[in-house]
Amino acid sequence: QVQLQESGPGLVKPSQTLTLTCSVTGGSITANYYYWAWIRQPPGKGLEWIGYIRYNGLTYHSPSLESRTSLSRDTAKNQFTLQLNAAVPEDTAIYYCARLDRAYDSWGQGTQVTVSS
Repeated sequence: QVQLQESGPGLVKPSQTLTLTCSVTGGSITANYYYWAWIRQPPGKGLEWIGYIRYNGLTYHSPSLESRTSLSRDTAKNQFTLQLNAAVPEDTAIYYCARLDRAYDSWGQGTQVTVSS
C-alpha cells in the first residue's frame, strides 16, 4: 500500500520560496502510469490543484500558479518536490501530495504552511 508524507517549513515569509517534499513509500514514483500531484486548500476554501509530475518526469502546472511553481523529483529517494516562489499570504494553505491514477487514490496527511512576516 502506497503511503505519502509531506515535509517542509510551516512558516514562510512573504517573497521567500516555499519548498515542500513528498516522500513516497510502498510504491515507486516511476511506476507506470501514475501522476504525482500537489494540491492545496486555503482556509475556508476548496481544494486547488497546483500541478503534478508524471512517472516519466513530465510536469504539468496550474496556469494560475505556473509562473511561480517548479516541480521536480529524486527517483533515488522516491520523493517529489514543489517549489513555490515569491510566496504571498494568499499561499497560506494546507498542502497535500497525492497519487493520481484514474482518481486520486492516495493522499498524504497534509501540511500547514503559513505565509506571514
